[in-house]
Amino acid sequence: MIGLATAAAARAVDADLPLLEQILPDARVVVWDDPAVDWSAFDVVVIRSAWDSHRRRAEFVAWAKAVATGTSLWNRADVVEWNTDKRYLCDLVASGFPVVPTSFVAPGDHAPDDLEGDLIVKPSVGASSEGVVRTSDPGEAIAHVRRLHRDGFTAMVQPFVADAGGSPETALVYLAGRFSHAVHKSVTLPETVRMPGDAAATADAAASETVAAHVPTAAERSLGDRIVRWLPDTAYARVDLLSSADGPLVLEVELTEPSLFLDADPGAPARAAAAFRSLAG
Repeated sequence: MIGLATAAAARAVDADLPLLEQILPDARVVVWDDPAVDWSAFDVVVIRSAWDSHRRRAEFVAWAKAVATGTSLWNRADVVEWNTDKRYLCDLVASGFPVVPTSFVAPGDHAPDDLEGDLIVKPSVGASSEGVVRTSDPGEAIAHVRRLHRDGFTAMVQPFVADAGGSPETALVYLAGRFSHAVHKSVTLPETVRMPGDAAATADAAASETVAAHVPTAAERSLGDRIVRWLPDTAYARVDLLSSADGPLVLEVELTEPSLFLDADPGAPARAAAAFRSLAG
């Protein structure tokens, strides 16, 4: 039996789950922090839409390590721990991959003095639009870094990357290490800053996202393939890229709970099902 781990609030909004349930009759959708779940009853547990995990990262990582002692967890607990803090981008840079230039500013450290241009400031542990600010005002950028520090977060500062054509993000989806499909994502940040865990957050304070199927360029595929070969074995991986004058740049490598956009390709649900079944041996 396959367990598909989700979050209680994500159960009804994860578009991938109904497709997986339809094609995986031996699967059961379970909430990751439900104390009544016997994780050892599953042959394999696949983390899917645990979309509240960034707000309780330490608890989530501890949960992943505990589940992995009783069954096969994917992606692996060590991968989850590494991937849930975006400082993993430093490892990609160290291995020679082209990454969106990023400065990480830990609490107690000072923001770079040479901030200029259109900037993105966000926490290194986060998801969706929570804690994300786009600004061309260095003072506002520094103020948001300090705000994130007050809440205990390491801040990350990046240039807003957009080529002359205004290309959207490209997301390459890999299943069991093999390329499956790709989409273009156009993301619009909210005008209101929504801090992580903000109980007062409303629907109009969330990012809006438009997704369309995409045939990746040779350069996008080459970069995505190289990254997936560099990674440890995974049940799934999503490599998010931005285009630049010098070629594609890595924005994120999502290995913990990404949307896989299975509805963007008719064959994607079957490929995901086959990949997940293979994990159970």
